[in-house]
Formats: sequence, structure tokens, C-alpha cells
Amino acid sequence: MALSIQSNMASMSIQNQLSRSNNDLSTALERLGSGFKINSAKDDAAGLQIASRLNAQVRGQEAGIYNGNNAMSMMQTAEGAFDEMTNIAYRMKELATQGASDTNGADEWAAQSSEFAALSAELTNIMTNTSFGDGTKLLTGGKFDAAIGTGVNFQVGASAAETLNVDIKAELDAVTAGITASNAAGATAGEIASVAEAQAQIGFVDTIISEIGTARSTLGASMNRLDHTMTNVANMKENTQAAAGQLMDADFAAETSNMTKQQLLMNSGISVLSTANSTTQMIGSLLR
Repeated sequence: MALSIQSNMASMSIQNQLSRSNNDLSTALERLGSGFKINSAKDDAAGLQIASRLNAQVRGQEAGIYNGNNAMSMMQTAEGAFDEMTNIAYRMKELATQGASDTNGADEWAAQSSEFAALSAELTNIMTNTSFGDGTKLLTGGKFDAAIGTGVNFQVGASAAETLNVDIKAELDAVTAGITASNAAGATAGEIASVAEAQAQIGFVDTIISEIGTARSTLGASMNRLDHTMTNVANMKENTQAAAGQLMDADFAAETSNMTKQQLLMNSGISVLSTANSTTQMIGSLLR
């Protein structure tokens, strides 16, 4: 190569290499500073699009897990109400059975009627006023009192198809009908004033207990299903997040090594550039 003052090719070549090393060093520093391998679309356009979709799925799955936990709490609230109603119905069954005997007199039947009517009123109270969260009613006139076949829908995953439907409308109607029939028996509401009335109440209470049991069974099955659903959603979220991390997260070992390499290249390039630039000074000595 001819000696030339106008074109110092060695210097220009080293400058180009220094520019590339500086860009690579900046990229390594940016990744180490942010913790992400992809910081803009130019880093990996296809990878960014895939990672964005994966992250959107993760966000949906996190929301689904949140919904699932709330759904579990709502069903547990309703099931707890049914549990207490069962205990009340057991006592009503006991009172009705005691009253279905001629060993009772007017005073005994009056006492039994008083307690029986109070317990029946509490069944209605629980059905009407059981609520969840900010006062949202669950049973009579509430969430689970939707039309038969509609039920309550819980969104428990990232896609529109990942829902859980719980329908206990028929059981609620049957429990309400049993309470209404029990209250209508006798000369006064819920009265036990004779063996015949007590025996009739036994039948009404048996129906109430049976329908409450059916509703609890449906809720229990749904809660068990929801447990498995949430475990699966958590598993999908974990692996989806891992897949997104493979695309987006910086490898600190690799980036630290790359940063060190580029720093060495920069140092050596600057040193060599200084030598290349001194070549023109040597050419000037030929003119003396």
C-alpha cells in the first residue's frame, strides 16, 4: 500500500472497527443496565412480538388466578351459609319429630312451635341476606339465583373459553319452596300444634335438608374442579413466563463477558488508532 497523506486507510479501518466495538459495548451495557436482552424492536423484532404475546397471556393468567381465588371465596361463603342452614334444619327435624307424639300437650307444642317458627325465619334470613364482598347477595335474589341453565360464570383463565359455570338455581328454588310450605303449615305459620302437623313438618324439613345437600354437593364439586383449574392455570403461567424470559431476559454471564471483550477491543483499537494516525507524521519527515 502506497504511503499517502490524503487517505489513511489504516486509520479509517480502525475507526470503523472502533465504531462497531463501541456499538456492541453500548448494547452490552444497556442489557446489563435494564436486565433485558430485547430493549427495542431493533434488537429482535420477531422475538419481541412473540414475547409480547407471551407476556399478554401471562397477564391474563394472573388475572384468571385472581378471579379464581375470588370465585372460591364466593362459593365457600355460599356453602358456609348452607352448612349453617343444615344445622338449623337438623334442629327443626328434631323439634318436628318430638312434636309427632301424643306424649305432648298444648304447652309442649306451643314451645316447639315457637322455636320451630324462629328457626324457619332464620332459614329465610340466611337465604335472603347472605352476601359476599361489598354486599353482593348470593342466594335468594342474588348471584346464584340466576335463571336455570344460566348460573354464575367465573373467568378463570387467559382465554374466553376458560370459564367455570355454577348453576344451583333449581336447588335454591326447591329450598325456598320447602321453607314456604313449612311456614304455611298449621293454623299459624310454622305451627306444631298436633301430631299431624308435626308429621307434615317432618316431610317439609326432610325436603329442605335434601335440597340443601344437593346444592352443597354442586358447590363442592365446583370448588374441587376450581382447585384443579387454578393449579393448571398456575402451571401454564409459570411456563409461559419462563418462555417469555428466555426471549426477553439478559444473560448476565454472557453480557458481562461481551462487555469485557468490547472494552478490551476499544482500548486496543484506540491504541492502534493512535499509531495509525502517527503514520502521516512519519511521511512528513520524508520532506525534510
